[in-house]
Formats: sequence, structure tokens, C-alpha cells
Amino acid sequence: MQLLILTAALALLVVFGYASGQRRALAVAGGNPRLLHSLPRYHGHFVALWCGLPALLVITAWLVLEPTLLRLLVTNALPAEMADQPAERLALFYNEIRNVARHGHAATSDVVADAARHYAGLRQTMFMAVGSLALALAMAGVVFARRRVSPDMRARNRVERVVAVFLVASSTVAIFTTIGIVLSLLFETLRFFQFVPVTEFLFGTSWSPQIAMRADQVGSSGAFGAVPLFAGTLLIAGIAMVVAVPLGLLAAVYMAEYAQPRFRSVVKPLLEVLAGIPTVVYGFFAALTVAPFVRDAGAMLGLSVASESALAAGLVMGIMIIPFVSSLSDDVITAVPRSLREGAYGLGATKSETIKQVVLPAALPGIVGSILLAASRAIGETMIVVMAAGLAANLTANPLEAVTTVTTQIVTLLVGDQEFDSPKTLAAFALGLALFVITLGLNAIALSIVNKYREKYD
Repeated sequence: MQLLILTAALALLVVFGYASGQRRALAVAGGNPRLLHSLPRYHGHFVALWCGLPALLVITAWLVLEPTLLRLLVTNALPAEMADQPAERLALFYNEIRNVARHGHAATSDVVADAARHYAGLRQTMFMAVGSLALALAMAGVVFARRRVSPDMRARNRVERVVAVFLVASSTVAIFTTIGIVLSLLFETLRFFQFVPVTEFLFGTSWSPQIAMRADQVGSSGAFGAVPLFAGTLLIAGIAMVVAVPLGLLAAVYMAEYAQPRFRSVVKPLLEVLAGIPTVVYGFFAALTVAPFVRDAGAMLGLSVASESALAAGLVMGIMIIPFVSSLSDDVITAVPRSLREGAYGLGATKSETIKQVVLPAALPGIVGSILLAASRAIGETMIVVMAAGLAANLTANPLEAVTTVTTQIVTLLVGDQEFDSPKTLAAFALGLALFVITLGLNAIALSIVNKYREKYD
């Protein structure tokens, strides 16, 4: 709450700095904006940046350093017999102190209560100091920037330079975040392959990750052949694509070429609502409606259908990803130049011939990209599979049987209290890296197709 109040106060100061900078620019120009090098709003942005950036840097540094400083100061103030504990026990003791101070938990001893009061006092003092410094810097920034405002000042150039630095920093953070995710997956995967051979993981046909945690514990030795998981993932994703691609593509063609503008303006947003429905809702729909319907329909035809089947999960997943195909394909088809259609009509082609022989070939790269994007979405889906397809790692091509997917097993392996030194838990990272490679391959294929078949029009 205190941080929220401080943020609100800084936001008000930034707004004040923006308005003050604009007024100052008009004042030094005698009320004539044409005498200024930059528009008054750029001078306002200049003052607002000087107001907000220094304070934001101070608050960010405090948020990063506060946990370390508090831990160091609190542990140094503990009695000698408590501070001399092993690192693991000291960490647990410090967590107890922090929970008592921040969440009002009952203290187990007087030492904990005293340390919690010391923790709360230090935290409050540090916040007041940092808050006062941030507000002081913000006000000093307003004063300093206002004095720099003049008719000849290149406020626009300076503001745009700051914005460019911010954009570069944001891109750098995104890149390093991706690299960090990949490296963390790779590191844990290499640890997993120290227990399980790569060939067994990639080509093994039995998946049973249950493994004994202790020497005296009765349990399975574990089997980590991921082929059933890859097969189940491809089976469900294939069913979903069989549903989504024809329906989505036909819907896109109709809305782009045949539908009236009024009908399109109503139907397209309604279709895109499917992409915003939470996947757990689709999971409930699949488990409570579609799966029983598929089972009963199979029984009427004399077929044996599992209560949780790949067909039920694939059908619902296909409905879920229809907007990915239809909306993107619709935008691509609409972007095809009107001159191509008129040229085809001028040669005597009918509307359907124009769509089949001119529009769709021209829009093919974008359509393929939307299909592969939908495929990546289907491969990464978890909740529908958990609720409708089950957890059984069956190596089968029969859509009427229960199967599982890579994402479902990742969730299953990491649920509950797990130790990250066992093959069972490390297998989740190996599966995650495999899924990353698969989706990266799909994106690379989509990019190559787009680059190969792209046509540029004047």
C-alpha cells in the first residue's frame, strides 16, 4: 500500500511536470509556439522525464537491493547462538521472522518477535528514506528541467533519444530473457541426461516417471521414453487442426469476400471471442459435454470409446483455435490488392475463380503462417488435455483412446513438493526443451514459406 501511494504521488508529480514544461515553453516564446524549435508538448515531455526517471531509478534500485539489505541487517542483529547456525537453518529462521513481520504470523519465541519488530522498523525506515529521496529527486528534476527550457532547446531530439534508449533496453531485456529461459532449460536437461540416456528419452516407447526417492522405498525404477507423449501431442493437435483449418479458412473467405460489411462487423468480433475464453472453460465443456457425447455416439455405433479420449480433446481444441486461423487469414485475404481482383474480373473470371486462382495464391504465405501459429497453439495447450484426454501415456493412433501430451506431463511432474535432483522432476525440463524445439521448428518453417512465396505488389 505504501509503495502504491508513493507511485501515485510520483505520477501526479510527473503530470505536474508535463503541464509545467508546456506552460514554461509557451512563456519563454511569448505565447507564440512558432518561435520554439520543438512543440510545447515535447518540452512538457522533457520536464516529465527529468521528473520521473531519476525517481524511478531510485525506487527500482531499492526494490532490487531491499531484500538483501534487510536480510544482512536483521541476521547481523541476531544473538550469537542464532547467527551461528548453518546457512539452511538460518534461512528458515529468517523466513519465519519475515512472515511474522509482514503477514502477522504468530511468533514462536521472543527472539523471533524481537527480530520481527527490528525487521519491520528497518523496512519502514528504509521506505521512508527511499520515498523522501525519490520525491526530492522528482521535484529537483522539475526545477532543473524547467530552467533548461528555451526557444532554441531541441526538446524533441532529447525526448526521442530517451525513448530510443528505452526501446533498445526493452528489446535487450526481451532477448536476454529468452536466452535465460533457453539456457535454464538446457542446463537442467543436461542434468537429466546424466541419469537417462538421450536415446531412451527420444526413442523409448514407455513413459512411467515414478521413481523411488530413497533406497528403502518401494517404487518404480522409472521409464522415460517420450515417444508416447510426442505421439499423443501430435494426435490431439492433428485432430484440432482438421477441425480448425477448414472451418477457419472458409469463415475467413466468406467474411472477406462474400459477407456484407454490416454482417462482418458483427460476426468477426463474435468469432474472435472464442480466443478470449479461458481454456479451463473449454476443458469443462470437453469433459462434461463433448466427451460423454463422443462416448455415447461410439456406443451406439458399437465402438469402444474411453471416457477420456483424444477425439474429445481434439474437437474442443479445434474449436478453440478457429479464431487463430480465421482472423489472421481474413486479414491477409483482405490485404490482397483490389487491382488483382479487378484484373481477374476484366479477364472474365467469376468471383469463385478469382478467389481460388488469384486471391488465395496471393494470400498463401499469410494463410500458412496463421495455420502454423494455430498448430503451435494446439501443441502447447494443457488444460483441455488434462480434463478431457487424461494422463495415460498410451502409444496409439486410435483417437478413441485416452492419451496424454508433453505439456500435461510437464504440469504433472512439477505438481506438489518435488526435489530437483531426481530424474522425475528433471524430465519436465527435457520435455520443455523438446517442446521449445518443436515450436521453434514450426515458426522457422512458417518464416521460410512466407519468404519463399511472398509477392510484393505496387
